[in-house]
Amino acid sequence: MAENSRPRSSAPSDPSTPSRRSDPSDRPVSTARMVWTLYASRIRSQASFRTSFVSDSLGQVLIVGTEFLELWVILSQVSTLGGMTLPQVAVVYGLGALAFGIGDMLFGEIDGLSSYIKSGKLETLLIRPVPLLLQISSLDLSLRRIGRIVVGLAMYVTALGIAGFQPTPMLLMLAVLAPLAGAVLFGALFTMAGALQFWLVDGREFANAFTYGGNYVATTPGAVFALPMRAFFTFVIPATLIAYAPTLVLLDLPGPALIPSWAGWLGLPAAVLVWIVAGLLWRSGVRRYTGAGG
Repeated sequence: MAENSRPRSSAPSDPSTPSRRSDPSDRPVSTARMVWTLYASRIRSQASFRTSFVSDSLGQVLIVGTEFLELWVILSQVSTLGGMTLPQVAVVYGLGALAFGIGDMLFGEIDGLSSYIKSGKLETLLIRPVPLLLQISSLDLSLRRIGRIVVGLAMYVTALGIAGFQPTPMLLMLAVLAPLAGAVLFGALFTMAGALQFWLVDGREFANAFTYGGNYVATTPGAVFALPMRAFFTFVIPATLIAYAPTLVLLDLPGPALIPSWAGWLGLPAAVLVWIVAGLLWRSGVRRYTGAGG
């Protein structure tokens, strides 16, 4: 007698059995999302202290105003500075201050790497599944630097109008890209300054000579510097390519020796090149690092 076959009923699923579907939280987080999450958390934490934020921003405004006042006093005694009038110098200063403000806000904390090395805090950052450079750059995202950015932008735009800027599509593109390229270049300089501290643990002041010193050069007409110094800050630390050289193009001005007017278009390529060097130096420093005890 044939066995009567009956269809087997499927067993009820056990709610305690984990699902085979992939949990979205288990997916790898993209670098862009990590950047957004880290920087957004820093912005929210600092924006909650409004009085402190406003006072710090006003302090940055006063610093920028005082720095430009120095150039204004000089130009009140002479007609030109490095072949530039006061409105033209203001374009250089505003563009340089804007680029440095953005770069300092996003990357300025990197040059303080020595404090993390000496305190042993760097080890806690190395074991996290987030790129070390991203962690350090976002640890102290100081919104107070927005004051410098706002003043620099206002001075840059206003001075361009006063200095007789004649916009064309190409010049407008350069006017927008120049501060961004300058910020990227300053970010590379801050990264190099931080990477050097893997070898020079107490070398922050030495590294600042190239970052904050580069800011001073970037906000000053390059023609006022002696030829050797002009060559160093053009071909080694390309600070003159951040604001001075683009201003020559924007205002159709002749350039001095070693800085032709067409050099104003070299800001972005120079930033890419400096970032390649900074990335290699940073990677070499991280690989060399063995711990706070040496």
